[in-house]
Amino acid sequence: MPEETNSIDYVMEKASGPHFSGLRLDGLLSSPPSSSTASPSHRSASASDSNAPKQPFVIGVSGGTASGKTTVCDMIIQQLHDHRVVLVNQDSFYRGLTAEESKRVHEYNFDHPGFVNFDIIKSQPTAVSALSRHLVKSPINSCKALLSWKVNASDVIILEGILVFHDQRVRNLMNMKIFVDTDADVRLARRIRRDTVERGRDINSVLEQYAKFVKPAFDDFVLPSKKYADVIIPRGGDNHVAIDLIVQHIHTKLGQHDLCKIYPNVHVIQSTFQVVSKEASSDFGVGHNGWNKPIVQIRGMHTLIRDKEISKHDFVFYSDRLIRLVVEHGLGHLPFTEKQVVTPTGSVYIGVDFCKKLCGVSIVRSGESMENALRACCKGIKIGKLLIHRDGDNGKQLIYEKLPKDISERHVLLLDPVLATGNSANQAIEILIQKGVPESHIIFLNLISAPEGIHCVCKRFPSLKIVTSEIDVALNEEFRVIPGMGEFGDRYFGTDD
Repeated sequence: MPEETNSIDYVMEKASGPHFSGLRLDGLLSSPPSSSTASPSHRSASASDSNAPKQPFVIGVSGGTASGKTTVCDMIIQQLHDHRVVLVNQDSFYRGLTAEESKRVHEYNFDHPGFVNFDIIKSQPTAVSALSRHLVKSPINSCKALLSWKVNASDVIILEGILVFHDQRVRNLMNMKIFVDTDADVRLARRIRRDTVERGRDINSVLEQYAKFVKPAFDDFVLPSKKYADVIIPRGGDNHVAIDLIVQHIHTKLGQHDLCKIYPNVHVIQSTFQVVSKEASSDFGVGHNGWNKPIVQIRGMHTLIRDKEISKHDFVFYSDRLIRLVVEHGLGHLPFTEKQVVTPTGSVYIGVDFCKKLCGVSIVRSGESMENALRACCKGIKIGKLLIHRDGDNGKQLIYEKLPKDISERHVLLLDPVLATGNSANQAIEILIQKGVPESHIIFLNLISAPEGIHCVCKRFPSLKIVTSEIDVALNEEFRVIPGMGEFGDRYFGTDD
């Protein structure tokens, strides 16, 4: 039984209603419940270009009793109005009771993970398909009929419940994990009000159940799972700032999610969504990666460099920090060999030896902004130059090139902070291939990518890797990235107006 009640009556009541399956469709599913495929109108344009099945974006929402999990889920669903969303409640995975257990139902703590049957997920061919396509059965074997419901392939699945972070197999399904953190006194007051007013229970029974089952389970199982959260929301549904930021983040990740499924060689460095200041941290919360600290990480740095009011000094400073992260991530995709060294203590340490044959190639002139970060990471690295004329959506005229003579023997890090149409990038890549560089030896590094540019490059060069820090929404009619950051080279080198 869920933490919200430890009564068999509650479960039987849920089983008799149409929402017992834990799926709240909210009018977002256009086809009958038995259908296992999304209607064509709901498929993204990018997904239609791939034969691979579209996988949903899975969000886990956990927290204590009456913490505001449902409110947070409702607010996220309302703001994701342009996406199909299915809410799957943990209630759907409670195992059935034996006949003997049913006789002593009030003796059991149903907030214990032992009563949750997440094996239904593990048993499926792919774990996500269990959430997106497979039936969810009622846990009460004594019901007249076991209810089942097939979930349509959805853009977003929200898995909500007090124990959804407990099982590693379930955590591994999630693209994003949210913990709703509310003061224990507030949660208890809400629970008392809810159970006495809405469920007709007396206050003594509520307090007895809380002390005997709910609080121990929270301390033993729910609270420890907080460390797995990517985002922690203090004050639950009252924290509108945090929820708005999370929804913006989800919108961004949904675009990245689809493209990374279509093109496995596209890599987006992980945004830890860390806050910008101590003041902001009080509103936003704490994650297990330490993002309550006043350290500007990927999302915060993007916020700064995209701001048209930022000073040139700050633009360069935070751009350099982002570029360094992208370069380091890109280096992680290079081949390496095992190497043994002897430490000062006389011990043997088995490590790795980095790729020796390496060079950078910057697309002049914005790409030159990334050279210092590459030099800082790779001492003495050779860097070539390519100048390609850009005019609107046409970037195919080579003006100048200077490359290492032995470039065909090297792995190449191609540098350009913005991937827009992809035409100039394709021209640069074609030049490298003509020089004898294998396509699979090229890693394209940039700060932001437009979906159109990713499609353009990846379709033509499927073996090439792209490493970026964020995928933006689209290109406008002037072929500028939206929301973008303007003319990066002009802003970085101080030649903008």
